[in-house]
Parts: sequence; structure tokens; C-alpha cells
Amino acid sequence: MPPPAAGKRDVVWADGLRGIASVLVVTAHITRSLVPHLLAPAMSEKLPPTFFQLPFVRCLVMGRASVAAFALLAGYVNSLSALKKARAGNTEAALQGIAKSAFRRTGRFVTPAVIATTLSWLLCQFGAYRIANISSSNWIRDTSPGPSSSFAMAFYDLFKNLGTTWLNGANEYDRIQWTLTYLLKGSMMTYLTLFATVYVKPKWRMIICAGLYYFKWKSGDSLVGFNVFCGIILAEVSLDRDIQEAVDRHPYLRMVGSACCIVLGLFFCSYPEEKPEWARWSDFETKLGHYMFPQGVEYARYYPGLGSNVLTLGVMFNDTAKKLLSQRFFLFLGKNSFPIYLIHAPMIRTVLTWVLFGFSKRPDNGKDDKGHQLPPGWLPVASTWVCLIAIPVFYVFLYRVANLWSNYVDPFCGRVTQWFEDLVFRDDAKTASEKPLLLQ
Repeated sequence: MPPPAAGKRDVVWADGLRGIASVLVVTAHITRSLVPHLLAPAMSEKLPPTFFQLPFVRCLVMGRASVAAFALLAGYVNSLSALKKARAGNTEAALQGIAKSAFRRTGRFVTPAVIATTLSWLLCQFGAYRIANISSSNWIRDTSPGPSSSFAMAFYDLFKNLGTTWLNGANEYDRIQWTLTYLLKGSMMTYLTLFATVYVKPKWRMIICAGLYYFKWKSGDSLVGFNVFCGIILAEVSLDRDIQEAVDRHPYLRMVGSACCIVLGLFFCSYPEEKPEWARWSDFETKLGHYMFPQGVEYARYYPGLGSNVLTLGVMFNDTAKKLLSQRFFLFLGKNSFPIYLIHAPMIRTVLTWVLFGFSKRPDNGKDDKGHQLPPGWLPVASTWVCLIAIPVFYVFLYRVANLWSNYVDPFCGRVTQWFEDLVFRDDAKTASEKPLLLQ
């Protein structure tokens, strides 16, 4: 793979990081489906942890840090081009790019989500979730709706869920789409901040964004708010020549400092979603959180957000990490990150569920005290060996489908957005280029 152009170098590692985050989202939902006990730091208060419950390792089976990373990278990548132009004094081009990108963002978010929801709706109405509805996995069962009661009601349910996805995040056919509303808000928050500060001197813009970061931190907006402003600040830092020269003058400190940030970020991201008091390290993080976080917030949201902030800071100043994330494999993951996010849950509830539960037999629960037959139990999961073989194959199949989505569905969504843009924009509006940004 040839080295990226100068402008591309600023974001290519971010694509790789986004790709890893999307993989971890899938892993997290498979974990919730099959081994939800891994969400705690130990098997019980008195039992030792398993391997995947250990700090750092457990980052592989947790997904909340990934959502925070999506928001952070949205702030970073969406602001980079406008900040470059503003720093060069080309504010007119910066404002034009902000306006065009903000207009396009809704279409690039909504159109693929509508297609994904419609496909999941079709799967539901034709009974593809039937096995999922009777599986022993609580997460799979709870996220798998049943067919509508009538033909007319089916279309009513579809249009209702297409609307509520963006009103309150509710989508019965793909419940993980609740995050898209917040990520779209995060993108608009980025554009609004850039619009308001495009004439501000760079150092003052960083101070303003730092103040907004603090405001979002104190107000409890851990999902998107402070992560987006962290991304804007990191974009400013990456473009600031004085900061870069100061860091480059101390290569040893840069190497050690960035490595420490990566390790510390992973440690923060390891904070368990359940029962943090069951392990000393997570109990220590809970006590530390009393001094760092606002009162009454959910630490299992704040720690992954803080961890993704510190981790990304470390990666940005670590040439080895950036070079690793710029490899073709990670760029492939980044290219398919949005398709993966949209299609992985329906495919878990269909393809993976059929393989892991479809060949099992529902257990007979016998009869009650009055001699009436009790309903059969839930379908048990297949053996460990079947899971160990089926899950890696599922990942390969999932990414094959996601790559087809990237090659065919994404360009179609882009054409739809471009058509609408040509329809409503003035003839004298110049076309501003936009990079294919995923999950922003």
C-alpha cells in the first residue's frame, strides 16, 4: 500500500482505530448474547476472574468505549479540514465546507439506517427471528421482535420505528440504532462549534473547546458530549506547529508519555459494567471516580469515555501505533465500520443464532401440580466446540456482507444524498469535497 498523501496522513490512523472499535462492538454483543457474566470483573465476589474478566483483556469483550471512540473520532475527523482552512486564513472555504458537510451528514446517517431497518423488518415479518425468539440468550431474545399482527400493521410498525429511531432512539427491529441519534447530534455539535469559532485564533479556540469539554463533563453528557470536544481539541493539537515542535524536541518523553496514555486509557476502558466491587482493581477505580466524576453519574459510561480520550491522545503522539493502525487490514475494518454497525445485530439474531441454537431441542418442563403441560424451555446453546468454530466463521461472513454493503449500498446512499443536495442547493453553490466518514 503506497504511503498516504499529506492530508490523508492526519486521518488514516483514525480509520484504523474506528475499525477496531466496530469489531469490539460486535464482540460486545456476542458476549452479551452468550457469556454475559464476563461483564462483571469476576465470576462472583469470592471466586477469581476468568481470563477475559481481567483488566486490559476485558476491553476485547466490552463495547461502550467503542461508542465513545466513534464520537471522539467524529469530532476529530469532521473538524480537521475546516480547522486547516481556518488556520490558513481561508475562512470562506472553511464556512462553505462546514455548511455542505453539515447538510450531507443527515442524509449519510439516515439513508443507510432506513435501509438496515427495512431489511430487519423484512426478516422479522418472514419469521427469520423465530429461533431467536425462543433461544436461551436473554439479549438475543429481548432484541428480536415477533411478526406484526396483520399486513397493514406491519407497515405501520415499520414507519413508526423509522421515525422513533430519530425521535427517541427506539427501534424494535434494530435496537442498537439508538446510538445513531446521539452520534448525529455529536456531528452537528461539531459543525456548530466550528461555525461559531471559525474566526477565533487557534489557541483561543482550544480554550473555548476545553471549556465546552468541561461543561459537558460536569453536565453528565458522557456518551457524546465531552468525547466530541476532545476530538476537536485533538484535531487542533495535531495542526498546531508549536505543540508538534515542542513534542518532537523530546522524542524519549514523547514515546514514554504516549505509551503511558495508551496503557492508562485501556485501564480506564476496562471498568466493568456490572459488579465493580467484585475485584480490587475495579473497586479502586470506583473509589477514584468519586473524586473525578460528577455526583450521580454512571461510572460505567464515564470510564470508557475517559479511557477512549486518553487512549486516542496516546495513539496520536505514538508513531508506532499510528503506523500499525494505518495498515491495510485495519483500514479495511475502518472502511466497513458503519456497515458492520448497521448489520451485525440482525445477523447475530439470524445467521449466528440459527447455527448456535437452531439444531437444539427445547427441553420438556413436564407438568404442573394439576397435570397441565408446562411450556417447553428455551433452546440451549450449542456445545463449546461448535461455538469456537462457528463464531470465527461468522465474523468472516459478516465482513464479507459488510464489504458488499460498502461497495454497493453506501454508494447508492451517497447518490441519494447528492441528488437531494442538487435538488435543494442554489446553482451557484460550489461543490465541496467530503471524505467518506463512517459512524460520524
